[in-house]
Amino acid sequence: MSPSPETKRPLILASGSPRRRDLLENAGISFEIEPADIPEQHAPGETPVPFATRLAREKALAVAKRVGPVPRRFVLGGDTIVVLDEELLGKPRDAAHAEQLLGRLVGRRHCVVTAMAVAASDDLVVNDIAVTSFVTMREASVDEIRAYVATGEPLDKAGAYAVQGLGRHFIESIEGSETNVIGLPVEETLLLLERAGARVTRS
Repeated sequence: MSPSPETKRPLILASGSPRRRDLLENAGISFEIEPADIPEQHAPGETPVPFATRLAREKALAVAKRVGPVPRRFVLGGDTIVVLDEELLGKPRDAAHAEQLLGRLVGRRHCVVTAMAVAASDDLVVNDIAVTSFVTMREASVDEIRAYVATGEPLDKAGAYAVQGLGRHFIESIEGSETNVIGLPVEETLLLLERAGARVTRS
């Protein structure tokens, strides 16, 4: 029996995130990148997990519709949010906002939710997961926070820090998946792809 068409074509990652790209590459998965570029607006009353899940599904579906039904492709979308006291902390608007966000996080425990969704481009069936990890940050001075923000690293990160970068200096502990905090829970995503029937190719 000849392989089905999707086995010959790599997964499509509906994200331009270099963190998700690196995690998939390190997992040995072959993929192409086609960012979804959809609005990431929070609906009134929407709680963290449903919000992240909706965005992940919308990203996967947007690209699945774009690539079309033939040949069948699988599209992976994701969204990561940082939550403190039930409040969503997004990406900082500027350096001053980054300092403000970090000032709220240091010395406290918060959660990071990443939702992943995989859509088939032929029937547009979507499977999704949401993974939560908890991060505790140590106390830090205003000068430490300001010096970190000055590196530019926090400016495009939810919660204004990167656990895989210089932001690691602020991390006291992580409960749960560390790759989830980076932006793609690897083990859970591999299981999601398997459940969806996506026969991913390995590089």
